[in-house]
Amino acid sequence: MVEKSHTAGFWPQLYEPLRNFGTRVADWLAPASDASSDEAAYRITMELPGVEEKDIELSVHDGVISIKGEKSAAREEKGETWFFTERQYGSFSRSFRLPPDADGEKVEAHLKDGVLSVTIPRRDTAAPEGRKVAIKRG
Repeated sequence: MVEKSHTAGFWPQLYEPLRNFGTRVADWLAPASDASSDEAAYRITMELPGVEEKDIELSVHDGVISIKGEKSAAREEKGETWFFTERQYGSFSRSFRLPPDADGEKVEAHLKDGVLSVTIPRRDTAAPEGRKVAIKRG
């Protein structure tokens, strides 16, 4: 249980709703992704329109798969009496904790039509056969 003191004054209470605002905005603007699994593998798909393969970094460390990248796009239009330019840029990062049976050493990734598909195969989880342990005297 968390106890808040009312003697801290007016400003800390006013600040409270804004405390995690940056994290919430970053989550809202993060690329859309789906995670699924079947008996053979886990799959993550992420929408990355306009992002090139060279601008994506995928890594696996301590049971966490991280996908980082940067989007940079510019558009320019000209007319006789007008000029329009628009730029979109920014970096993104998403991380997913892998289940214990995921084989992080055999991750595969493909980028096609602005969709990144990541496949993480499952390890063979066949239960090892038991063995008889001899009991020694003394």
